[in-house]
Amino acid sequence: MQVVEPWVVLTFAATIFLIGLGGLMLRRNILVILMCIELMLNSVNLSFVTFSRMHGDMAGQVSVFFIIVVAAAESAVGLGLLIAMFRTLRSVDTDDIRLLRE
Repeated sequence: MQVVEPWVVLTFAATIFLIGLGGLMLRRNILVILMCIELMLNSVNLSFVTFSRMHGDMAGQVSVFFIIVVAAAESAVGLGLLIAMFRTLRSVDTDDIRLLRE
């Protein structure tokens, strides 16, 4: 089994995080925004696992488990809100959220 250098994995994780951050800032569709948040959380998980493996400690992998649990709960709640918003407004655009205040 070939061992990958930690800086390669961390560079990959940073790239994934920046792609997610760019999508979060530029997109208007709530479904795409939720996917970008998941992408950012997964890149953080990859960083935690890399640092955990570098230091020979299991704490990073345990925190990855909790991050995955929180991400699953966030996805369930977010998709529930998304379905409720779509049923009300027939759109999933972030500009239409302002219409719910009135």
